Amino acid sequence: MWRLDDQRALVVTTDFFTPVVDDAYDYGAIAAANSLSDVYAMGGQPFLALNIAALPPDLPPEILTEIIRGGGEKALEAGVVIVGGHTVQDKEPKFGLVAIGFVDPGRMITKGGARPGDRLVLTKPLGFGVVTTALKREVVEPQDLAEAVGWMKRLNQGAAELANSFDVRGGTDVTGYSLLGHGLEMARSSRVGLRIEYDKIPFLNCARKYAEQWTFPGGAADNRLYFQSQVRFDARLDEAAQMLLFDPQTSGGLLLAVSPQKRATMIDWAWATQRTAWEIGEVVEGNGIQVV
Repeated sequence: MWRLDDQRALVVTTDFFTPVVDDAYDYGAIAAANSLSDVYAMGGQPFLALNIAALPPDLPPEILTEIIRGGGEKALEAGVVIVGGHTVQDKEPKFGLVAIGFVDPGRMITKGGARPGDRLVLTKPLGFGVVTTALKREVVEPQDLAEAVGWMKRLNQGAAELANSFDVRGGTDVTGYSLLGHGLEMARSSRVGLRIEYDKIPFLNCARKYAEQWTFPGGAADNRLYFQSQVRFDARLDEAAQMLLFDPQTSGGLLLAVSPQKRATMIDWAWATQRTAWEIGEVVEGNGIQVV
């Protein structure tokens, strides 16, 4: 974030990755939505972007075109202009954006903005990692993949607008470090603890099925290894349930710390305006995360 004056700051971010789905258009759209998410996670509005692409020279032109078109149309949906970019050759496709946006420094959402008593609100369900890995292992069912792709393509624009409308100051997006990893980042930055109620967490309809088939990506095991010492699980939660909270998310939702006075109105307004929001716990005194 680079402050321009008292009312405006620039948010500059970048992200790109290898394909998470087979459809080239969907891959481009997901990569773009994911890249723009970091601006939304700070309560900002992106307005400008650059393509970043590493593409195999032997990939058919129609596939390359669909990747770029998917990213371009998702940026257009967000009101973002892609003004150029850079492409190099590589053995495996990689695509994403440099995203630039504006944010009001006095209303910015940060990981250090959570306070004891705040309620935790999540704006997308979990389970993207187990589904995309099931795709790679060729065991995914078409309707399950469609459900995950629909959520991953969804912009966090509405979630950021929701947060700004209710003066949310603490939050982060949930991506590769999982709900627990990004939650711990917020807890540490805010010098608080988090208490999460497992039964209130939204999951994809198929998430538990693939968790039981153990289609977790390698990043889930890495997340558990790195973060598990700071997490206390209810003894009734089995290993599959626990691992779903370490599951890396691609283009996941926002995790927001909302004041208790505004929580109910915010969630009601979210659903009334075709947005999604689920209360999943609270911010407490202490440190680490307790999952009950």
